[in-house]
Order: sequence, then C-alpha cells, then structure tokens
Amino acid sequence: MSLNAHLTELKRKHRLLSNEVEQAERSPGTDGLYVTELKKQKLKLKEEIERLSH
Repeated sequence: MSLNAHLTELKRKHRLLSNEVEQAERSPGTDGLYVTELKKQKLKLKEEIERLSH
C-alpha cells in the first residue's frame, strides 16, 4: 500500500470515529468510558496521520 493510500485510509477511519463520537455524545444512555475510548482511538489516528504527513 502506498503512503498516500495509507494516509487516505487513516483519514477515512478518523472521520468515521469523529462521526461515531458525535453520535455517542448525543445519545443520553451512552457510557462515558466508551466515548473516552473512541476519543483515544481518534487521537492515535490523528497522531499517526500527522507523523506520516511530515
């Protein structure tokens, strides 16, 4: 997989996690630990994207 394709896939996963976090935060019965875990995953993806972009 090329670097550009890998970055595109990471960005896609980051966008999907962003949407999932938004949905979870709007749902009143969502477990706070679940939202925290999603945010951690999102941050790891963001860090990887930034690392590979530079």
